[in-house]
Amino acid sequence: MAVDGTAGVRGRRTPDEALLDDAATLEENDPGGMLRFTASAGAQVRESAALAAEANLSALSDEGRPRAVVIAGIGTAGRTGDVLATVAGPRCPVPVIPHRSAGVPGWVGAADVVIAVSASGRSPEALGAAEAAARRGARLVAVGAPDSQLQSVAERARAPFIPVPRRAPARASLWGLTVPVLLAARTLGLVKVNEADLAETAARLDADADRCRPTAESFVNPAKSLALGLAGSVPIVWGSSPLATVAARRFGDVLSANARYPVVSGALGEAGRGRVGLLDGVFGGLVESARDIFADPEDESDATRLRVVLLRDGGLNADDDTDEPLAVEERRADALQTLAERRGVRCDVVTAEGGSTLERLASLIAVPDFASIYLALAHGLDPMAVPAVTEMKELLNP
Repeated sequence: MAVDGTAGVRGRRTPDEALLDDAATLEENDPGGMLRFTASAGAQVRESAALAAEANLSALSDEGRPRAVVIAGIGTAGRTGDVLATVAGPRCPVPVIPHRSAGVPGWVGAADVVIAVSASGRSPEALGAAEAAARRGARLVAVGAPDSQLQSVAERARAPFIPVPRRAPARASLWGLTVPVLLAARTLGLVKVNEADLAETAARLDADADRCRPTAESFVNPAKSLALGLAGSVPIVWGSSPLATVAARRFGDVLSANARYPVVSGALGEAGRGRVGLLDGVFGGLVESARDIFADPEDESDATRLRVVLLRDGGLNADDDTDEPLAVEERRADALQTLAERRGVRCDVVTAEGGSTLERLASLIAVPDFASIYLALAHGLDPMAVPAVTEMKELLNP
């Protein structure tokens, strides 16, 4: 039954699976163009790389290697710090610290670098961090919308500013915000990301956007298939490695924001010490044990069940000093699939592909990003308009 709530909440409790194979209706129900913006991920990589090249980042390296790098931002902007940390890896010569609060950590000073990120250019967290960095004499880089408050702060501090045009909500602009952060870190000598890595990552995102296009039917469209599998469930998204965990948390972000689903997401290594017990719980093994395998699926539609999504890395860069050996990560991922199978809990697996860390991360993010939008559309939700977010901002800024 469709719902039209007084708070602007519209949609249906039960997903319309047939809608996903009606390209015209999908476009009609996506008035903000979230599918189109998500398909622009490859173009975002190319555009933001060009914009970063035009900024004067070379001055960053004049004072040598910093003591630490702080990436300040909230939401998707904050995720750019997680991406940088995982791309830099355990061999990074300095700490890379994502910071999601206003201001900067108390120890930040002239020996450090602060990268302030905000898609709108006006988030209090990024603005507060940029202003604090300038006061303390830390090197500053700012990334955000042109002609914004953040740009003004950067200009007053005579710091590099990389303008990223805002054409979509921040959650659909991950790659436009991430690439400048990576290139600033490259200038500081913290990551090895070359032009070939960026080109291959953009090509990977383009290819996945084509596979997940609205006109591709569900049985050949991996994003639609994943969305249909998740419909009506409680999603549990775990990453098998630090890189895959960044993608898992990203999937949790967009599932909550786009499809309004409650999600548990994080590292499989941590889950193995506690949260894997969810497989035995009232939405896992207990409800599955009572399921009649011969019953009509529609008769059991009211039973809410877990659906595990496992993002597997299987990494190409198994260095001796990585946090955990590749073999341990692989055994843990295999064990999770075995546990889920024994309890009758469905498990979807997305496996990383690509030759560089950045491309592998992109391969784990692209399909889930599209799946979150298709799941929203199946429920009759507008993936761009989130009334609760708008109301929260209004209540906080009367």
